[in-house]
Amino acid sequence: MSGSARRVWGLIYRHLALYRRSWPRLIELAYWPVLQMCIWGFVSEFMVRSSGWAAAASGVLIGAVLLWEVCLRSQMGFAISFLEEVWSRNLGNLFVTPIRPWELVAGLISMSILRMAAGIIPAILLAWVLYAFAITDMGFAVIAFFILLMAMGWAVALAVTAMVLRHGAGAEALAWSVLFGLAPLSAVFYPVAILPAWLQPVALAIPATHVFEGMRAALLEGRFASGHLLAAAALDIVWLGLAAWLFASVFRLARRQGLLLNVGE
Repeated sequence: MSGSARRVWGLIYRHLALYRRSWPRLIELAYWPVLQMCIWGFVSEFMVRSSGWAAAASGVLIGAVLLWEVCLRSQMGFAISFLEEVWSRNLGNLFVTPIRPWELVAGLISMSILRMAAGIIPAILLAWVLYAFAITDMGFAVIAFFILLMAMGWAVALAVTAMVLRHGAGAEALAWSVLFGLAPLSAVFYPVAILPAWLQPVALAIPATHVFEGMRAALLEGRFASGHLLAAAALDIVWLGLAAWLFASVFRLARRQGLLLNVGE
């Protein structure tokens, strides 16, 4: 194993060790996705029983909840893993070691994937058991949906991490609020066409919007919306590039001004 791989694994193991002996942390990973699935799943069941047209669209609501949780849990998994380093006053200790910034990011992305999987898999199983909804109903496109939404979550989390490095504890609330603020524009539960005309270009600049448009095309029309997926991939590259530039710039500033030792205070 190379030196970089050992350092990244060390970061991952440090976080995994927190969960090994802490059942409340393990429960928290699945709590919100499962709760969301219960609430929206029962709403979907009500719609099916109360309205004929809703029967065809009920799976869309459940699918939207699951996919939005993929994006949300990816972002939260990254951001919270970083914040745990801040809260434990461990960030300065990390950078006394030979670890490089990109290795820290690689470790946080790895933890994001693990935390997202731990939260989403129980929700997927619950959707299948309670509502007879299989995530595979979306076809092979579901793999692309997951990857594209995770990439967007990482981009947002990387930008939030940069803000915490720069502004300290005052920016920590962004870890919980940014994606919720983007949700109304991301066309999670309704098509972009529902939005006012002047807001639609803004919505189409968000990667998740194209993923959810593609999801509706897959579930309602049975077609693979390659245009939307290509647009989401291109936007993810732009978002990740901008977030990486922001993080690198803020990290250099934080290192020069000694903010790494004081972040979170």
